Amino acid sequence: MRVEHQIRAFQQIFKSYDGLMPLHRFLFGYFKRNKEMGSSDRRWATRYIYSFFRLGKALPDADQILRLAVADFLCSQTMSLVIEDLLPDLKDRISLTVKEKIALIKKNYPEFQLADVFGFKDILSEGIALPDLYESYFTQPDLFLRIKASHIQQFAETLKQHDVDFTQLTGTTLALPNGTKLEHLMPDQKHYQVQDLSSQKTGVFFEPASWDYWWDCCAASGGKSLLLHDLEPKVQLLVSDVREDSLNNLDERFQEAGIKKYQKKVLDLLQNNDPDLHHYEFDGIILDAPCSGSGTWGRTPEMLYYFDDHKIAYFSKLQKAIAGNVAKYLKEGKPLIYITCSVFRQENEDVVAWIEENLPLKLEKSEVIKGYNDKADTMFAARFIRQ
Repeated sequence: MRVEHQIRAFQQIFKSYDGLMPLHRFLFGYFKRNKEMGSSDRRWATRYIYSFFRLGKALPDADQILRLAVADFLCSQTMSLVIEDLLPDLKDRISLTVKEKIALIKKNYPEFQLADVFGFKDILSEGIALPDLYESYFTQPDLFLRIKASHIQQFAETLKQHDVDFTQLTGTTLALPNGTKLEHLMPDQKHYQVQDLSSQKTGVFFEPASWDYWWDCCAASGGKSLLLHDLEPKVQLLVSDVREDSLNNLDERFQEAGIKKYQKKVLDLLQNNDPDLHHYEFDGIILDAPCSGSGTWGRTPEMLYYFDDHKIAYFSKLQKAIAGNVAKYLKEGKPLIYITCSVFRQENEDVVAWIEENLPLKLEKSEVIKGYNDKADTMFAARFIRQ
C-alpha cells in the first residue's frame, strides 16, 4: 500500500536523524544521497517529519505512527494518507482551525496535553501567553519581506501578477506563505530583504543618527546591519563575527543591497580584542547574541524534540561574557542594543539584570516581541545607555 511506503520513508528519515544539524540541511543531504526518492516521496517525507516534530513530546506513550497522524492532522489543511488510514473519523475535519483541532484531539485522546508540546513553561520570559505559544507550533511561520517604501507597491503588483498570496502589514513589510520562491519573481534584491517580522521590529530600539559609527558585533549574515542602514543610510559600520563564512555571506548581501562602505573583522568576542579595537569608540553597538533560538522553533520544530534545557545556562553565560567584552568600546551616553531570539527568562531578563549590575550600562527599555500571534519568531530586545 502507498501509505505503508510513505510511513517507511518517514521512519527511515527519523531513524537517521539525530538533531545535531538543522533539519532542513539534513534533509537536503539525505535526499541527495537517496536519489531513488522521487519528488512526491520527498515532498511527503518532508511534510511528515516536520509535522512529527511539531508535536514535541506530546502523547509520549502512543505509537509513533499514531503520533505522526495526530501531528499531521493538527498541522495540515490538506488530507494525507496517514490521516485517512489512522484517523478516519477526523478526516472530514481537516480544514478546522488549529484551536478546534486541538479540542478534537483532546476529546479523542484524553492523555494529550498541550503543555507537553513545549516542555519549558516554567522558565519563560514574562508576559508570554502559553496557549498562544503552544498553538503557534502547529503552524508554519510566514515568509516576511522588508521592502523600501518607495518600491512596496511595485512588489505588491508583481506578486498579484504571479498569483502569489500576500498580506501587506506595514508600509515596508509584506507577509507571504513560507516556501514562496522569490528568485524568479524578484531577482534584484537591492530594494528588499527577507527578514522575520519580529526581527524587523527590533529596529525601533536602534535610533541611529547621521554619521554615527555603529558596531554590529555578532553580525552573522548582516540582517540587523541592513536594517540599521535602511533606517539611517549615512551610518558608518563595523561588522564582526567569529565565523568568516558568515561574513562572506554578509558581503554578498551587502553587495546586493548596494552597501559598499563598511569595515569587517573576524573576532572572537570571548577573547581580548584590544589589539584590534583599542582605538575604536562606537556611537552604538548591536549585540544580536548567540542564544538557544527558542523563539524560532516554529521554523525549526525539531528543537521541540531534541533541545536539552541545560544549554540555556551555557548560552546565558556566553551572553554575559560577550556583553562584558564589547561594552567598553561604547561611547558615554550611547546605546547598546541587546537582542535574542529566545523565549527563556535566563537569556533575556536575567541577562539584562546582570548587565545593569555589572556593567556601566543603564536599561532604557526592553520588550518581548511576541511573534507567535503573527506567524513570526518571538524575540527579546533591550536598549541600554552607557553611563
